[in-house]
Amino acid sequence: MVDQTDIPEPVHEHAHHSHDTSPDGGFRRLAAIYVGVVAMLLAISSLGGGKATREMLNANIRASDSYAFAQAKYLRETAYELAADELDVETAAQPAMPDAARTAIAATVARYRAAAARYASDPQSGEGRKELLAKAQEWDTVRDRAEERDPNFEFAAALFQIAIVLGSVAIVALSRALLGLSAALALGGVALTLNGFFLLVPLPSG
Repeated sequence: MVDQTDIPEPVHEHAHHSHDTSPDGGFRRLAAIYVGVVAMLLAISSLGGGKATREMLNANIRASDSYAFAQAKYLRETAYELAADELDVETAAQPAMPDAARTAIAATVARYRAAAARYASDPQSGEGRKELLAKAQEWDTVRDRAEERDPNFEFAAALFQIAIVLGSVAIVALSRALLGLSAALALGGVALTLNGFFLLVPLPSG
């Protein structure tokens, strides 16, 4: 049988630490679990920030496209209106114009004005200038909301990272004060993360 005193000292120490039931050992275990939870919260906050950034970029692109399309519709509308006005002026300037020609010009004018009206507003297709501007404004709202949400996730991620560093130092230094400070920062990060998802309190701009 091997005597207890024959066990090498490092093995003694390993066995002691593996079954450490001292207050310091319990503190280290709880602190390590806490740091793991904060790391998980950091991951969640980072995912939220990435989603907000993608929404902001996507909405900005869609708003720009809608505004450009609406501008093109306006140019086509104006062109048809000008062409109709020009034909009206020519008809008025030639009172002796044959009725057949006058009727044909009137039909063309009506067709031009109908086309101009369709470019101005087309509820059926949703691609009239009025509808496109409304869509662009909706995308502006989505972009602005995502832009308001994004800083919350950025600040939350910074607080979580600092909290993890302080928590790790607290484990080594056995400092409950550092762990308390870390927990306070983590709570701030949780509040900012929740605010990023739900935008309960908009952060001051600029």
